[in-house]
Amino acid sequence: MDIRLMDDAPSDAERAVIAALIDPVEEVGSHLAIGGHSARRHRHLLLPVLSAVQSEIGWVSKGALNEICRRLVIPPAEAYGVASFYALISTTERPSVVAHVCDDIACRLVRSEFPHGDAVVSSPCLGQCDRRPAVLLQRAGVEDVVNAPGDQDPFELVGVADPTVVGDRLLARVGHADPESIGSYADHGGWQALEKARALGPAAVIEEVERSGLKGRGGAAFPTGVKWRAVAAEPAPRYLVCNADESEPGTFKDRVVMEGDPFAVIESMIIAAVATGCAKGYIYVRGEYPLAASRLRHALHETRLAGQLGPEFDIEIIRGQGAYICGEETALFNSIEGLRGEPRQKPPFPAQVGLFGRPTVINNVETLINVPGIVLEGGEAFAAIGTPDSAGTRLFCLSGDINRPGTYEVAMGGALGELVDLAGGFVGETQAILLGGAAGAFVDTEALSMPLTFEDSRSRGVSLGSGVVMAFNSSRDMHDVVRRIARFFRDESCGQCVPCRVGTVRVEEALARSRSAPLEAGLIDEIDRAMKDASICGLGHTAASVVRSAISLGLIS
Repeated sequence: MDIRLMDDAPSDAERAVIAALIDPVEEVGSHLAIGGHSARRHRHLLLPVLSAVQSEIGWVSKGALNEICRRLVIPPAEAYGVASFYALISTTERPSVVAHVCDDIACRLVRSEFPHGDAVVSSPCLGQCDRRPAVLLQRAGVEDVVNAPGDQDPFELVGVADPTVVGDRLLARVGHADPESIGSYADHGGWQALEKARALGPAAVIEEVERSGLKGRGGAAFPTGVKWRAVAAEPAPRYLVCNADESEPGTFKDRVVMEGDPFAVIESMIIAAVATGCAKGYIYVRGEYPLAASRLRHALHETRLAGQLGPEFDIEIIRGQGAYICGEETALFNSIEGLRGEPRQKPPFPAQVGLFGRPTVINNVETLINVPGIVLEGGEAFAAIGTPDSAGTRLFCLSGDINRPGTYEVAMGGALGELVDLAGGFVGETQAILLGGAAGAFVDTEALSMPLTFEDSRSRGVSLGSGVVMAFNSSRDMHDVVRRIARFFRDESCGQCVPCRVGTVRVEEALARSRSAPLEAGLIDEIDRAMKDASICGLGHTAASVVRSAISLGLIS
């Protein structure tokens, strides 16, 4: 697409879609097209407007982009840069229904051929590894609702079975309480923690979270209480973000929670806001999770009607549009702000300079839903579960050659083998287990005795990451699996920094050459070190970790 767009006009339908989102924020007697600060402060509308045009029209034309740029006073080149950044937004015309067929590592185990065509495209992991194979339909002509309740959604998952869910704390309501009934949520213990948190007050809630030893469940394992206290000490306004952009291949636990217990996510966010004094909350939901988004929308509506959300603190849903890198916290901030989803340099850290340049608490879904139990039972009771350095329970995503794939909740400290046994054991003779996701590492069956803790995994040079446990039996082509992971990072690198932009391509090329020539292990090792040393964010730091672990275990040569 030529980014010099100013001669193209939008259709009446495009103009109506754009006006429906932008016009309501205009002040009486003014118009954003006049320009200046009044328009630029609505830059955060860019991604929702692009998403709405994509959903109702089927693609974002030059004319539509012109109209968006005119109303928000954004240079066309910048708007095009954002639109072209996301896999689920098309800047070229395409069929009204597009099937995104997952060809990532879990689905490749059950599908050997992948159809292609104008209406069918290959997709990275859709977060459905527990009920593979997965296909996501993206439909035009559907209203892209953001925070309004309703069943309409531009996306639909097809051919998926009910998930297996095992757990008695974080997952206690999933499959038992009605996820679309606020009354059912209350009947199953909902809102009690929020009531107690308000009675305790902000300082006491933060103290309990610190006493619990809760660490982030997204992979970094940063102490949650430390993060909350740092933000609470900063001047207002402060923001709260729930990172629900779960895009790590092999990961689906947050999806299970959002689909099965959406009110718990909202209650947890309100408690976090009470503790830290945040004025506004955002849930950044992965675009490929239509049921999760629908149920969160409905839950927000019901929670507002119940008076638990309002002027003092409210929550807005932002739909991601297909970019793995937006799971990185600062890239997520940029995405919400209407910029390309590229990570920022640190420092400054989000606790001081986060969303919209303000102090920001950002936690993923699993981290947040631990908070109500901590408030109700006390931090010491939570710390008594697991080990001193790895407190509480943890959600794990079991898939691949496992008898009962699904989401399993276990106390931290149990052995990996015990978790696998809980899921019915392996299918066939196991040659490797992917631990922690595509950014994790392969381990062999000797690791089955390893306790599932932050400290034990660290001592073995691996990571629990996002809780992925994916098994591969002896019939699997591990070269194909490893190359698919390398291709994933090649495609998902935002391209902002040279080490990652070039390094991910070179690693994938080296693996491709190894099909007919000796593997260039030394070259891959050098590229990995360069990416770890010089990449801006964690994608580059971990992009070759799985490849190196596969080499060390002799899975590829």
